[in-house]
Amino acid sequence: MAFVIVIAALAFLMFAAYRGYSVILMAPIAALAAVLLTAPSAVAPVYSGIFMDKMVFFVKSYFPVFMLGAVFGKVIELSGFAESIVNAAIRYIGRSRANAVIVAVCALLTYGGVSLFVVVFAVYPFAAELYRQSNIPKRLMPGAIALGAFSFTMDSLPGTPQIQNIIPTTFFKTTGWAAPWLGTLGSVFIVVVGLTYLEWRRRAAMARGEGYGNAADLVNEPVHVASSGNLPNPVLAILPLILVGVANFVFTKLIPVWYGVANYVIGTDRLPGLSAPVSTPVGASVGIWAVEAALLLGIVLVAVTAFPRIKARFAEGSRSAVAGALLASLNTASEYGFGGVIAALPGFIVVSQALKSIPNPLVKSAVSVTALAGVTGSASGGMGIALAAMHDVFIQSAQAAHIPLEVLHRVVAMASGGMDTLPHNGAVITLLAVTGLTHRQSYRDIFAVTCIKTLAVFFVIALYYVTGLV
Repeated sequence: MAFVIVIAALAFLMFAAYRGYSVILMAPIAALAAVLLTAPSAVAPVYSGIFMDKMVFFVKSYFPVFMLGAVFGKVIELSGFAESIVNAAIRYIGRSRANAVIVAVCALLTYGGVSLFVVVFAVYPFAAELYRQSNIPKRLMPGAIALGAFSFTMDSLPGTPQIQNIIPTTFFKTTGWAAPWLGTLGSVFIVVVGLTYLEWRRRAAMARGEGYGNAADLVNEPVHVASSGNLPNPVLAILPLILVGVANFVFTKLIPVWYGVANYVIGTDRLPGLSAPVSTPVGASVGIWAVEAALLLGIVLVAVTAFPRIKARFAEGSRSAVAGALLASLNTASEYGFGGVIAALPGFIVVSQALKSIPNPLVKSAVSVTALAGVTGSASGGMGIALAAMHDVFIQSAQAAHIPLEVLHRVVAMASGGMDTLPHNGAVITLLAVTGLTHRQSYRDIFAVTCIKTLAVFFVIALYYVTGLV
């Protein structure tokens, strides 16, 4: 019965998200209904002590990233930089390769260390303009952004700084460059199969005469700011993107030098108004601080180089950007709270124990991680829970089968980004909210990408057993 309660809560939340109901409302309802059926007297304490605690932690940690990412995307849009880059891409690459262009831009940013959520905000103006000019249905856009931002550069490509590739290093004593051949070939599999699918969808839609969409029915459309004869130079337009990626890398290296790697303490001798010293864990904050600083530099660069273009619309544009960031961050935070509650239920322990019984060590690790990522709606959350509970089992099984821990690292990382993007996933909800689309309109293509990246995990496992490549 405990297992049924967990599955029912998950199914209800996925159904509600797919039908267009607010996850901010439905996630706590689903989580607390599961608690009510398990331990009725614990509903109020769980809501305050687990759901809200997790939700507030997420907002506290990540809202500035959401907000700065949204403002960065908005100034890129208002400055005409998005339109300039899209025109250049069409001129040199061609309209028929729009999907490849969007995937490449997303991949460049995520592999450069920019948060997946920030990439959604930053790339949307480019993608919308490119799809509009190419007359490709807007509803296909989330699939392309998901393929570029939520798949191979998130967890497959060796060296990616995304958290999904970093978490396993703590448990397996590996590095982010673990299993470079398997990671690279897995990435190639995802890109080739994913682009093949997206191109098939594009050709089928355009063969039916379907265009970008009726302007009156579209939501959250970027502002069309310039004619093609009065656009910024594309080299200038792409500089903010490059700056964000490079600055993120540089700040990641410099912040530990400036603040150390332990807790940074601010005492009452420096800020007399404090009632007690404030201690901040630098190690856990480096990635967040680095991307925030990089985004601020990107916003400043756009403001300095395109001030005449953005000054008239910045007040209104920044308001809409912050409103969008609030909605996106609260959606994801609500999902985070849901995952925290589900992980505390006895039915979740039943799931964990059942997964341990799978005999093959790589398959067991992959299925365990991707299943828990799917249940919690979070790649990093599902992987963190799985490794915290079962990393000893994974390591012992792999060593008994003489499988290098580098291979285990790559399989676990890729599996975390497998079934994590189910309808209730925070990144999926953010992507749809930012693009102004619904699950009913666009989730089919996101789910196809989800299936492709899940298949890639088992492709990599099979490749290892056949070739022995690491």
